[in-house]
Amino acid sequence: MILKLNFESEIPIYVQLRNQIVMAIAHGDLTQGEKLPTIRNLAEDLGINNMTVNKAYAMLKQEGFISIDRRHGAKVNPILTPDFEFKEKLEDDLSLVISEAEIRGIKKDEFIKICENIFDSMAGLKLKKE
Repeated sequence: MILKLNFESEIPIYVQLRNQIVMAIAHGDLTQGEKLPTIRNLAEDLGINNMTVNKAYAMLKQEGFISIDRRHGAKVNPILTPDFEFKEKLEDDLSLVISEAEIRGIKKDEFIKICENIFDSMAGLKLKKE
């Protein structure tokens, strides 16, 4: 798993870290049951504070993407089934993204094509790994 953080970004480092781990799970770079690096090791590798990694891991655990056990560390949970709360959050998030796209002149067909391309590229990445 290769993580790239942008220290110049306005997005907090722990959020960037969380997002990249979620994307790695979705792309198949991290698989069910796979162990994540320890907080200390990941912080050292990335040159960031342990608390930053801890905060990202805590978010991932709260969201159900990983589980954390004192003896076995952090590992990727099985693929989650969408619940009502997630679908509601997804709608809210997409409403904002669609609104921003509309303001920038992106039409519905183009937006859907972009989404399809992302889904297709993720499926392609998973097939290559299998």
